[in-house]
Amino acid sequence: MIQPLSSATVASPVGALTLVADDDSLVAILWEKDDPARVPLPATVAAPDHPVLAEAGRQLDEYFAGRRRAFDLPLRFRGTEFQRAVWSALLAIPFGETSSYGAIARSLGRPGAARAVGAANGRNPISIVAPCHRVVGASGALTGFAGGLAAKETLLALERDAK
Repeated sequence: MIQPLSSATVASPVGALTLVADDDSLVAILWEKDDPARVPLPATVAAPDHPVLAEAGRQLDEYFAGRRRAFDLPLRFRGTEFQRAVWSALLAIPFGETSSYGAIARSLGRPGAARAVGAANGRNPISIVAPCHRVVGASGALTGFAGGLAAKETLLALERDAK
């Protein structure tokens, strides 16, 4: 039997975020109008007192208040080996900076995989903490984002202003 995951919803400047954890790690941060097919998960049960969820909520509050530049949370990415490699690469993009799909593909030793990086980026289950909002098109243009382009712009502006 699959153990249900724990969840809690927190308010943020980019809308309500649903935090999801297993026993000891954060596995997802979902957007208010997220397509359930984007990050397939087993059932969740409300557990706002879950220690990982409470800590994630606290760190997100600090981030949105401009007092946190890096997250310190146990993460468990659920996806293919390639997706997990892309999502781990997101963690290396410094606060307030951006990267491109092509640059991430090159960093993974797969220079021709920019489109695949884009697809994996779009399925990033741990938005904000694994900063997929910091990935832009090769021209620097904002590209698709699960939370919407307005949320992406808000996150980038928050980081730019806090630098």
